[in-house]
Amino acid sequence: MTERVPVVFLLVGITGSGKTTYAQRKLEPQGAVRLSVDEVVHERYGRYGVDYPEHTYAGKEAPVVAELCDRLVELVAAGRDVVWDHGLWPRTDREAMKRLVESAGGRWRLLYFPVERDELLRRLAERNRRGDANALIVTPEALDDFFARFEVPRGEGEEIVEPNRIGRPQPDGAPDL
Repeated sequence: MTERVPVVFLLVGITGSGKTTYAQRKLEPQGAVRLSVDEVVHERYGRYGVDYPEHTYAGKEAPVVAELCDRLVELVAAGRDVVWDHGLWPRTDREAMKRLVESAGGRWRLLYFPVERDELLRRLAERNRRGDANALIVTPEALDDFFARFEVPRGEGEEIVEPNRIGRPQPDGAPDL
């Protein structure tokens, strides 16, 4: 009998694409432990662009990423499935996470959340009214910058999560991730 290999779901997408919603509604209820860089940064430093200047985010983010990578390794070693709830915009970051997961003894699934710009703007405007850890103030200009820096996964073993599937019940027989 073979031992079950823990799965690490690597979520890839622009801010507002549905990564956290999907993780909370689909993956956590199945027992996966969600690790959110944005939520830890928010807990420690407050709201992006409100409680600290946007240009200081990278300095706050880097130690949190390192800490959560260590936690990911611990969880995989304990046989737990994990959700890495962070955008993984550059391909190099995705490749590094895949290597980390494999070296920890897990297997990865790269879930990509493609969403058009206009839909992201609509979602972000709605979300920004909440003021929680995941409600980053994102202007249309900032979103354009995000798209310019985002590397779309192609040929990386990605699985597409269609925007209309996030948080909505699926018809009987529909494949689910």
